[in-house]
Amino acid sequence: MGTHLHITAWVLGIILFFVAFALSGKNDKGAKIVHMIVRLFYLLIIATGVELYVRTGMKIPGFGGEYIGKMIFGILVIGFMEMVLVRKKKGKSVTGVFVGFIVVAIVTILLGLRLPIGFHIF
Repeated sequence: MGTHLHITAWVLGIILFFVAFALSGKNDKGAKIVHMIVRLFYLLIIATGVELYVRTGMKIPGFGGEYIGKMIFGILVIGFMEMVLVRKKKGKSVTGVFVGFIVVAIVTILLGLRLPIGFHIF
C-alpha cells in the first residue's frame, strides 16, 4: 500500500510539475495555484518516502546505503523541480536545470526499481 501511495504521489507530482511549467508565463493566477499544489505534492512525496523507509527499508539488511542514496536523489529531484519552476517564473534560462532534473529523475526511478520494495522490472 505504501509503495503504491508513494508512486502515485510522485507520478501526480511530475504531471502537475509539467502543467505548472506549461502555465508559467501565460496564466499567472493558474500557474501560481498549480505551483502551490505541486509544493503540496512535494511534501506528500517526502512523507510517503520516509514512511516507506521507516516501515520496511530499515529492516532489509544490506540496502541501507542505497535507500539513503535514493532519498537524497529524491530530494534532489524535488529541488530541481522547484528550481525549474522558479527560474521560469523569473524569466531566467531553465535549460541546464531542466537537464539536471531529467538526469536525476531517471537515476532516482531506476534506483527505486532496483531496490527490494520497488516494482521488479529488472
